[in-house]
Amino acid sequence: MGKIFSSAISLYTQHCIRICWSEFFRKSRDCKCATCFFRTVLANKENGKIRQKQPTAIIEHLALLSVKHSIYLAELFQSLCSARVHGKTTCQTLKIEYRGSTKQEAIFLITKESAVVGQFRVAEEFLQRKNIPFDNWMATDKVRRQVNKQKTQLSSSTLIQDLHHGMKKVNIEAKVLETSTPTRVFTQYGNSAVITNALIGDETGKVKLCLWNEQGEAVSAGDVVQIKNASVSTYKGETQLRLGKAGTVSVLSRTK
Repeated sequence: MGKIFSSAISLYTQHCIRICWSEFFRKSRDCKCATCFFRTVLANKENGKIRQKQPTAIIEHLALLSVKHSIYLAELFQSLCSARVHGKTTCQTLKIEYRGSTKQEAIFLITKESAVVGQFRVAEEFLQRKNIPFDNWMATDKVRRQVNKQKTQLSSSTLIQDLHHGMKKVNIEAKVLETSTPTRVFTQYGNSAVITNALIGDETGKVKLCLWNEQGEAVSAGDVVQIKNASVSTYKGETQLRLGKAGTVSVLSRTK
């Protein structure tokens, strides 16, 4: 008796489902809802494909990073590959850390002087490519605009002979002539910090550059550096460049 009752229920359920679908498609012929429904499903599927990260996007992102931080693109790419294998690495002034993988994509965190530059994913397959034409990566409009922006900033650089006390937002391109032994000092707030004094020069003169903590580790004698948003002060009668919170120093080229 139980089996007969269950069979009856199953047949009734199937009958109800057929009626519901028949009613749905009968009404759909009038309003074309069925067509709209399937078009919507296909459209969502296509949109899902569009939202997937394209390889060209990460290529352009790496190219922009290389221009912004004055790093060779090939060097930046090799540093990503090295971080993927060893967990972390340094690429001039940038620190690159591998944070794990998900969905066949490696996740990288890039920092500079403890500040986050960016976090992004790179396809594992992309990291294994060989013989990559790096020059072609620099051909997009965004990268060209960034290059032109960098050139404009360089052309507005101040010469060392023109520095005077009180100047703000100073941009300078110079060579590191020598660096002092790092010295640990204690601030008025009770914190400790490491100070490195670098003597930098251009064709017009020389000036002392005060570097704090990791900034001092980023440069060496012989490096050509670009300094942005520095301020000029005087200490014991000596003119000095200070970076403060807004200032940055990046290495344009290193002595081999």
